Amino acid sequence: MPRAKTAIAARLLAALFLLAALGGCASYAPAPLDQWPDRERLHRETQGQVTVSASILSDAEAQALYGVDLSDVGLQAVWLRIENASPHSYWLLVSALDANYFAPDEAAILFHWRLSRENEQRATARFRELAIPLKTPSGSVSEGFVLAPRHEGGRYLPVLLMGNNEVLSYGFAVALPDGEFDFEALDVAAIYRDETLPEHDLDTLRQQLLALPCCTYDKAGEREGDPLNVVLVGDSAAVLSALTRGGWSSTHRIDSDTVRRMLGAAISGSAYPVAPISPLYLFGRQQDLAMQRARSNILQRNHIRLWLAPFRFEGKPVWVGQVSRDIGIKATWLSPTLTTHVIDPNVDEAREHLLQSLLVSGAVRRFAFVGGAAAASAEAPRSNLTDDPFFSDGLRLVAEVSARDTIPPQDVKFVEWRTSADPNRSAVDTAAP
Repeated sequence: MPRAKTAIAARLLAALFLLAALGGCASYAPAPLDQWPDRERLHRETQGQVTVSASILSDAEAQALYGVDLSDVGLQAVWLRIENASPHSYWLLVSALDANYFAPDEAAILFHWRLSRENEQRATARFRELAIPLKTPSGSVSEGFVLAPRHEGGRYLPVLLMGNNEVLSYGFAVALPDGEFDFEALDVAAIYRDETLPEHDLDTLRQQLLALPCCTYDKAGEREGDPLNVVLVGDSAAVLSALTRGGWSSTHRIDSDTVRRMLGAAISGSAYPVAPISPLYLFGRQQDLAMQRARSNILQRNHIRLWLAPFRFEGKPVWVGQVSRDIGIKATWLSPTLTTHVIDPNVDEAREHLLQSLLVSGAVRRFAFVGGAAAASAEAPRSNLTDDPFFSDGLRLVAEVSARDTIPPQDVKFVEWRTSADPNRSAVDTAAP
């Protein structure tokens, strides 16, 4: 028996040496990008005499530039350019961009096992060369990359520069389309083309929101689903930026590939942070936009569906939506994919989570609560289209969001229409015998 174990160990060791040898034969041929920076994908902001530009490389672009596939190890390349025309130097606070960023050598060594000794050194030199300098002296320009954990679909990039006893704060919501995301099909101008939308002030907006349906519908418009418990005010760029700042991710559209990936993640318990969200209906169409905050497995996530409303508030678009928290997956004949997420019945907690994620990220100018959503107690809950029970105080969160400005929570205005109850305590109270 000991000899058999020794033989197995020897064969395993030999296999590992073979893999290492084969990997060592891999070529290494990084190349400059033909058209970079791509001006159509750049985000740019100036404060005083300091301008920051930002973008994110696609996986293919990063592979060409670095000579290895960064996505293999869960990384992506964030490009920054800092133009400092001020009389002072500024330091880039990389940890503000992503506390889990990788240093150049730390990232390069992840690929050494597949390269020859000579190419190991070339790869390390290449990673160092591409890294952005942390200090940008007065009158100079710094340009380069930060290697950060990979986010599909894009991410929010907070950029902080420290110098001259001050901190300059920039923020960019950067999309990274791959042909599968629902935001890529969003054409806001086409939704109400050739229509003149009514404008509302604060008083008439409240009445308009009270008159909305309580809930989403099925495609036929016959059965009520999840409650319409969210209203966001702002154009599509502001809404996407605010949600991204708050840690929300884009979602894939439903097709055969994404359904297969979703089922595989459900079986394995792995993450799929941009998993599709099933359609619900309002204003005669399915949601215009959906986003989510996912856990480390596909079973649990917060998600929000949004519809552009046929009215405006003080010149700004209004989005009516539904937010809930997924806590599991079940098989059901009520879904075209034969599976669906199970929602947390305490939908008010999910509404509160959305508000707090936006407040903490500084993305809210003012907010209020208004009635009109579906009200139900824990003892006599309502059900959505897949027979999940839910209870609620029947209020809708109304939040005007900011695209770029960061508003400290103490400066956010609360419009005193209604006051929501503590969703954690109300759940306990209604569940008490």
